[in-house]
Amino acid sequence: MGHPDIVYVVRPGEHNPQLRYSLRSLANLPHRQVWVAGHCPAWVRDVGAIPVPGQPTKYLSSTANLRAAAEHPDVAEDFLLFNDDFFVMQPIGVMPVLHRGPVNQVEGYYAARAQGKYLRGLRETRALLADLGVPAPLSYELHVPMPMTKTRALETLDTGQHLDVLHKRTLYGGLYSLGGRHITDPKILTRGNHFSRAAPFLSTMPDTFNYGQVGAFIRARFPTPSPYEKRAGRSR
Repeated sequence: MGHPDIVYVVRPGEHNPQLRYSLRSLANLPHRQVWVAGHCPAWVRDVGAIPVPGQPTKYLSSTANLRAAAEHPDVAEDFLLFNDDFFVMQPIGVMPVLHRGPVNQVEGYYAARAQGKYLRGLRETRALLADLGVPAPLSYELHVPMPMTKTRALETLDTGQHLDVLHKRTLYGGLYSLGGRHITDPKILTRGNHFSRAAPFLSTMPDTFNYGQVGAFIRARFPTPSPYEKRAGRSR
């Protein structure tokens, strides 16, 4: 079996330093072709670009981007789903399946902090899985790459197409009983020094990447331009 493709679902915007350094971090992860579904910045090169019209919300946009990639005939059946703020910090031979723990525990975490579209989507995805015979699903809403197949991705999107804030990773993992290993989400939300420099994966907010210690750490780890950025990007 060969290496998987990498599929990024990317928001609009030419200025995307997180994507630049995420692409650099792919040196730590064996892969075949890289694809950018959504908006492919002009400074990106040697990837498969899959343009996708904008959608009314970021949730619908990410869903449309994933569908476009899964429907593309040249994307490999096996791929790793990336967001532009995922960083592979250590060499990984084969990407494992990772989860965040039971959905009901993750739901409690968000319910204690705020009510909003994301929490509603979590609850609706959990209810959908319960209707499909998965009463105690795991959450796969982690900021790490997730192994998928095109066939299963399309089946997942079709199953949850009536939800406007679909938790795609969780529905996918629950439908296909992926299991996997539990980890704490590596998303760093503060500018300070509270993150593990030995973590195999990191993820950032724009603020913590641009102004936080974690962003400085990531930029120092990957100073060399990747094969996926044009020479003009060397100054960034």
